[in-house]
Amino acid sequence: MTCYLIFFQQKVGRLKKRGDKRIPPRNLATEIDYSSYPPALFQARQNSSMALPKYITFNKHNQQMITVLFFCHLIWGLALVAFCSVGQRMSPEIPWLTAIFLALQLYSAAQLLLPALLLEQEKRSRGFYFFWFSIMVLTLLLINKISIVGIWQLPLVGVKSGLLLFTGTLIGTVLARFVNKLWEVIPICIAMALADLFSWWLGPTANFAKEIEQYYLAPVGSPPLIDIVLVKLALPNATSLVPVFGISDWIMVAFFVNVSQHYAINDNLLGLSGAGSATGTLRSRYLPVAVVALFTAVILAQSSGLFIPVLPLIATMMLLWYAVHQLRSGQSTD
Repeated sequence: MTCYLIFFQQKVGRLKKRGDKRIPPRNLATEIDYSSYPPALFQARQNSSMALPKYITFNKHNQQMITVLFFCHLIWGLALVAFCSVGQRMSPEIPWLTAIFLALQLYSAAQLLLPALLLEQEKRSRGFYFFWFSIMVLTLLLINKISIVGIWQLPLVGVKSGLLLFTGTLIGTVLARFVNKLWEVIPICIAMALADLFSWWLGPTANFAKEIEQYYLAPVGSPPLIDIVLVKLALPNATSLVPVFGISDWIMVAFFVNVSQHYAINDNLLGLSGAGSATGTLRSRYLPVAVVALFTAVILAQSSGLFIPVLPLIATMMLLWYAVHQLRSGQSTD
């Protein structure tokens, strides 16, 4: 018996050496001792396996918040169809009806900013932001290539408006992360106000406004290219959604909302700050100053029949709000 056991052990050893399939091969990939690797080579091996996920993904919390943001904006865009259906049955001669319609839609849009205030800051490279910015731009271009005639045309226009707000919210949130001191919003406000005024006075905005007005008064052919970045809302006695403001205006709304949260400035005219409204029980009572500024500019444009630049009004109101807050608190702008 002893001789038989010795023979068996020797035979098993020969099979292992030959790599015989009757003996399960060892998983060498899990048994490699990486401690013998040079540190630089081991780090490079780890970086190569983790580079792609870090380059295109968010952490789990931000994934959840962005998913909530996306579906909330999608629902908001579809809700515009209901606003439009109600508006078609109402006369625009009713006093303040247009203002009420716009107020309800912008107030509901303001609630969409709350999940963005809960996004956690992540250290990402410029390539990360460029990648996702390209994805969003490409998505907007592709969805505007879709042309549907009939009953589904109005919901598609609403979804496009929802995606524009979604894109603007994310861009504004990211831009606010690069404000290291509160006083840095002053040159930003001055620059964007002057750029918007110059574009409205001598630049391309004046021509774009005329093209959009002509197209919606007598829609012939395809809409102008600028129509891609215009957010459309429902107005009384309108058969479809009409352009009201641009994505750049909403980007700055989201920008100032996030700056206010970062520096603990309560910009909510209805009570708790943005972050408090997002985490508290009064989640449907959020009306930031920037949205009120946007609403004021839109009402002035609708009542006067003139194109009024929105960004200078938003910048002026937000600078005044920050100045009053700093004077009351006695804090510096660092």
